[in-house]
Order: sequence, then structure tokens, then C-alpha cells
Amino acid sequence: MRRHSPPRSRPRVTGTVAALFVVLITGCSAPGVEAPATPRPPAGITSSAIAPTAPTAAIAAPPAHVTNLRRAVPLRLQIPAIGVDTTLIPLGLKADRSLQTPPRGFPAGWYTGAVTPGEVGPAILLGHVDGNGPAVFFRLHDLTTGDRVTVSRADGTKPVFRVVRLAQYPKRAFPTALVYGPTATSTLRLITCGGTFDTQSGHYQDNLVVFADLIR
Repeated sequence: MRRHSPPRSRPRVTGTVAALFVVLITGCSAPGVEAPATPRPPAGITSSAIAPTAPTAAIAAPPAHVTNLRRAVPLRLQIPAIGVDTTLIPLGLKADRSLQTPPRGFPAGWYTGAVTPGEVGPAILLGHVDGNGPAVFFRLHDLTTGDRVTVSRADGTKPVFRVVRLAQYPKRAFPTALVYGPTATSTLRLITCGGTFDTQSGHYQDNLVVFADLIR
């Protein structure tokens, strides 16, 4: 969705450029997902979601003090540092196999083809930065290292993650393997739009990714 006026540029975070996967959505563009040969839809969710491709790589052992969880649907996301308290809706893949995004500015969503927050691997949460005004992830760029992110799940657990870094990538060079690739521990990726707003295309030029690790 086009903004009535271009937002400010947010150049303070940068990241490594890698593979290109892009899908256009209302108000901004988010990275798409390249699906592997074997789909893995999660139990209990009606979705055509397919897990993202995982590159083969050596992975370090998880910290001994962190207990990883089993799969459970995430219901709520809280980020006190930026005033986010939102429910979560399931997101799968569209017919062209690109990643779905929330239909409106609120709430945020979770990608059903990846792990759920608390499981080993990268869980993917997406939200808009704006629409008809500020959206759920409008202040995502204000997060700093050490900020806490809590996800409430259907099984009653509330895994807590710590922000470890932010990175901003051009949409035409989104590092899919880095963002969606395997991790030895439970990790979280919060994704929205960032950078300069292109008034001609009606979309932002970059994607902002917050990387967070499970701490309890």
C-alpha cells in the first residue's frame, strides 16, 4: 500500500549481501522462500507452507543451559523495548511459492513452514512497517542488542529471546541462506521493510531483519 508521504530513510543497519528471493506485498516487499523437494506442513495447521531450503554446514552445539521446546503454535509476540504486543496469525506460501505476509498492518504473523519459536532452528515472524499509518513493526529498527522478545505459545510456554543484531539488506540481494538457514539452537528472525521508500514503485527498497537467540 502506498504511503501518502515517504518515510525517513533508515541507513543505520547494514548486512552481508547474498541470494535473491523477493515477493511483493501490500505496503512493502518481504523476502520469499525457496522450497525444498519435500514439503513439511506443520501438524494442525491448514496451509500449503513448505520449509525453506537449509544449506549444509557445520553447526555448533547448543548452550547447555537452554532447553529447546517441541513444536507449538505461537499466539502472541511481545517486545517491551518498542511497545509491541500483538497476536500472531499463520502465514504459508502463495501459489507462486512466495512467502505470505499479513493482510493488514496489524497483527504480525508467523511462517508455518519453518520451526515454531522455541524449537531448534530459525523461527520466522513477519510484520508490516506501515500502511495507513504506523504498523506493528514500525519501530523494529529501534531495537538494540540485548533487548528481549517473548513469544507466548499454545502449549503455555513463553520462550524469551535476546536480540543479537539487526541487519538491513537490499531486496534485490536478500541473503536467504543466512536468514533461513539452519541453526544449532533456537533462534528468531523478525522481518519487515526498511530503507528508503520508493514513491514510484510504492515499496521500500530494503528488508530489515532482527536476529535473536533463545535465552530461556
